[in-house]
Amino acid sequence: MYAYAYAYLPPSTASLLASSSLIFSSLFGYFIVKNKLNAAIINAIVIITASMIIIALDSNSDRYGNVSKAQYAIGFIWDIIGSALHGLIFALSELVFIKLLGRRSFHVVLEQQATVSLIAFIFTTIGMILNNDLKGMKMEASHFKGGESSYYLILIWGAVAFQLGVLGGTAVLYLSSTVMAGVLNAVRVPLTGIAAVILLGDPMSGFKILSMIITFWGFGCYIYGNFSVNKFSSQQSVLRGTV
Repeated sequence: MYAYAYAYLPPSTASLLASSSLIFSSLFGYFIVKNKLNAAIINAIVIITASMIIIALDSNSDRYGNVSKAQYAIGFIWDIIGSALHGLIFALSELVFIKLLGRRSFHVVLEQQATVSLIAFIFTTIGMILNNDLKGMKMEASHFKGGESSYYLILIWGAVAFQLGVLGGTAVLYLSSTVMAGVLNAVRVPLTGIAAVILLGDPMSGFKILSMIITFWGFGCYIYGNFSVNKFSSQQSVLRGTV
């Protein structure tokens, strides 16, 4: 899903839309794992939603010339759906750690990552074989601007970096909560947006800058709200201990 998003959307736009995973992490964490929400977190959800609406209304300013309106809409929708599934996976993983496996050892984290990654590898490999994508990869590599070796190195290091990211996200779920994993996952949004503008010459309109500023503000509200919830929980635990 994210692949479709990055195929049809500028990287900075796709990363801003991916920040919606923070919203879905909060909602799924609330309904599935019973994580707490407060006014600051709800405010952050509304703010980040508003930033996505701004991007949608300004779609013509950053749409590539070879991308149609329909393809742009498909990338937009797949990015949101992928973010929703990302948030759902965070919540379900935390539920597995708490309800089924318990927070026994970090070995559980490695088992969970290995299982999910193996299933994903089998699923995508079967799809590539059925769709004859392996031949397409060879053709793509032969026409790659940096050469075939650079093409395969990007694939290898991309896979390694992705696995490290998954391991880190799963570890945060194990040690903390869905909320914290969502916040740390959303940190990549400003980094990706700034890098895309500097390195790739990504189009940056006034509306997109406004959307990025609003998203930063939403992150701040979210972090503050999560800090307030944790502080309140700690105070309640202390009070129960003294009674």
